[in-house]
Amino acid sequence: MDNALGMSVGVTFVLLGSNIIISAIRKIIPNIVRIPIFIVIIATFVTVVNLVFHAYVPALYESLGIYLPLIVVNCIILGRAEAFASKNPLLHSIADALGISIGFMLALLIIAFLRETLGTGSLSLFGVDLFTLPILGEHPIAVFILPPGAFLLMGLLLALFRRLGVIKGD
Repeated sequence: MDNALGMSVGVTFVLLGSNIIISAIRKIIPNIVRIPIFIVIIATFVTVVNLVFHAYVPALYESLGIYLPLIVVNCIILGRAEAFASKNPLLHSIADALGISIGFMLALLIIAFLRETLGTGSLSLFGVDLFTLPILGEHPIAVFILPPGAFLLMGLLLALFRRLGVIKGD
């Protein structure tokens, strides 16, 4: 959960900052160089996040590792810059960034909550134990804290959402 919250904060900062700057200068960016300019703006905000995490939350910085700098190539951020911020006014771009960030954060938190709860039988947040499941406390399903467990959980969530009608099948 700690990593999910940290990554969510980082992505929110980068998405909000880049959408604001891109929307503000959208009319003066030459069409031929817009993507490189977007990447430089996004990379600048990622560098700020990287340095702030390194200075103020070193444990989270170490835990996120290479994934923090990889925010630069996150398709959500570049996609929103190209599809929305470069074509819409500032307030709309801010609202879009906040909405996308909330959705991203909810998705990460749901996956992290389920993986940690099923994989360890308990849930802790920044070193504070929130609860332990009496059923799984002694015998957790450890595969969920491993990388294959994330794929298994994604498949189970996809099946659940299709069953509920949230996602339409082919």
